[in-house]
Amino acid sequence: TVVLTREPNGTYTVEVPALPGCLTFGETVAEALFMAEDAIQLFVESLTAKGKPIPPDQPHVDLDTTDTPEVLVYKVTLREAAKVA
Repeated sequence: TVVLTREPNGTYTVEVPALPGCLTFGETVAEALFMAEDAIQLFVESLTAKGKPIPPDQPHVDLDTTDTPEVLVYKVTLREAAKVA
């Protein structure tokens, strides 16, 4: 699960709640989702290389949209990361 937040300049910041510290961005929603796949894959590869467990996805994400009205939530499926995990 990834959370896209539209920034004032029109770009999208991407956070991965299950992987704290895994962040990226994109100029458009499509680019942000593409970048999210890459960021998640690299994050998972890094965890695996360090012998750390890969946290499970979070089925429920609590969002506070008080200050950020445009927030999108997507599920991203990783083909390559599945081989690593």
